[in-house]
Amino acid sequence: QVQPVESGGGWVQIGGTLRLSCSASGRTFSAAAMGWFRQSPKKAREFVAAISGNSAITYYADFVKGRFTISRDNAKNTVFLQMNDLTPEDTAVYYCNWGNYVRENAYASGAYWGQGTQVTVSL
Repeated sequence: QVQPVESGGGWVQIGGTLRLSCSASGRTFSAAAMGWFRQSPKKAREFVAAISGNSAITYYADFVKGRFTISRDNAKNTVFLQMNDLTPEDTAVYYCNWGNYVRENAYASGAYWGQGTQVTVSL
């Protein structure tokens, strides 16, 4: 049973930073594409970033390029989302997803989602 578990959310000031973590059990973690999504009350869930199993491929939504960085540590079955220069528009619940595949311009989400971690950005 695959169960991603997110952590690291919280409140941060505008321009601040946060690092989200997602731990996921499963012997095939090192081969799995992993992705981050987010959802705010007024929007549908949207894609943020994804990474291939060997970290060779990363893919970002345009609105986070240059500010967010996705990475992973396969020895710890963990994927990270480093978020810099945060704005109020980044306020959302962030979800981790065990994906099907990632390409340079595409990510196919899988069936397994975490419970989400809240990120709030304000003055």
